Formats: sequence, structure tokens, C-alpha cells
Amino acid sequence: MTGVQTAAQAMVAATARLRAAGVDDPARDARVLLAHAARIEASRVTLIAPEELSPDISERYDQLISLRAIRVPVSHLLGEREFYGRGFRVSSDVLDPRPETEALVEAALSQPFDHVLDLGTGSGCILVTLLAERTSATGMGVDVSEAACLQASANAVKHGVQDRIDIRKSNWFDGVDDAYDLIVSNPPYISLTEMRGLSPEVREHEPRLALTDEGDGLGAYRHIAAGAPDFLMPGGRILVEIGPTQAAQVSALLDASGLADIRIIPDLDGRDRVVGARMPG
Repeated sequence: MTGVQTAAQAMVAATARLRAAGVDDPARDARVLLAHAARIEASRVTLIAPEELSPDISERYDQLISLRAIRVPVSHLLGEREFYGRGFRVSSDVLDPRPETEALVEAALSQPFDHVLDLGTGSGCILVTLLAERTSATGMGVDVSEAACLQASANAVKHGVQDRIDIRKSNWFDGVDDAYDLIVSNPPYISLTEMRGLSPEVREHEPRLALTDEGDGLGAYRHIAAGAPDFLMPGGRILVEIGPTQAAQVSALLDASGLADIRIIPDLDGRDRVVGARMPG
């Protein structure tokens, strides 16, 4: 992208660069990143299409496209990702919020809860969303990553739930000292052998610790299933996101720990996405 260009010309050139780099939806990304460079809403890009780009916008846009071409995720370039209708600050320190995880949020909101624990909270998107939707509830989010805890805390402030949330650095239940009527988690569930099949955006730019247990992908569920009965109130629920082939194995782990009413919940694409269970009593 050299010389003076209109916004439309710059987008055409950017789209070609991104397509050559193997980006999935190059035209969409070129449009979103131009809006970010120009500091306007994406819906207004059409209005500036005939206009020449100023040198500062052109330079910002070129930098953004160069980074996207080496597969830095769009969310990292924007610093934000939408989840359940809210914008969440993200970075390479946390897993990007994904639409599939909204199935877990929907399942959680389908029944009452007052006190929720989020294991491996990451960006805080699950816990912050639940507290934003249930304004009387309180919650704790734990993560082994200090950087993730800081990100989750920032998102709690962004969405006004900071007075009802406790974010702690903890390896699963190690720092937890209370009982909850709801436990949720989207733990690392990708097996070591599956890591090489991930897109460069995920494999190279999201925290490995949040993606894989460096084993069979079930390590986190073993920890969660073993500890959950000690931190669930009688009748309390647990909901965990899973990989689409893990439903039977995760269900068996929860069953072996003495939890009841085990059920498998699909996402909008019909793939197994969440396993839920309840503490007897």
C-alpha cells in the first residue's frame, strides 16, 4: 500500500494481501481494520470509501494489515472481542472469547444461582457476563495466570461488576475457600496431538496454557471433577465446556466423583459443547 489511495483502493489492496497470506475472510478483516485505523464505526467505512486516506491513517492501516498477514488475530489488533452482546478486552495473555462458549452461559442462566465460581477465568468473559446478567449474584474467578487475572479484573470494571467479583490467582481449587451453587469452567481441552492442527491465529497467538494440558486433553477435567464436590452446595450445579468428542469421557469423570443429573448440552451447530451435573442433596 504505497502512494495516496482512496479508502476503497486501500481495502482492495489489503484484501489481496490478506488473501495471499491465507486469512479466512480477508475482505471482512480488511474492512474492520480500516475502520479501526480511521477510528470510525465499521458501518461507516462505505461512506469514506471514495475519500483519500490521510498519511497517518494509511500508516496505521498498513501496520495493522502487516500484523494480520502474519496471522495476529483481529481481536488482538482491536484489543477487544464481543461475547454475549458485550465487548471484552483481550490480549495474547488470555483465550479469545468464542461464540460456542455462549452455550455454557445460556445453560447457567437457565436456572437460578447466587454464588458462582469460574475456574480458569481467563478474560473473565463467562463470569462477568453471568454477574452482569444476574445483578444480585456474586462470584469468584480463579486463574493460574497473573496476567489473566489482571485482564479479568479490567473486564469486571468495564462492565460494572467489580463490587460483586473476587479474582484470585489460583491453580484450580487451591485458593478457593467457599461453597457455591454454580461452578463453571472452560478449561484447556485440546490434546497435545491436536495442537498442530490449530490455525496459526490460535496456535501462535493465544496462551498455550489455556489451550492444552500437554496430554490427552482431559487433565483439567480430572482436577475439576475430583475437587468440585468439596465446593458445591447441596443441589448446586457444575457446567464445563468440552471439545466436541469429549462428552462421554467428561460425563464419566463427573459421575465417578458422585455428581448426579449429568447432561450433555449442544452448541448452536449441534456439537456437544457443555457437560452439566448437580451435587446431590
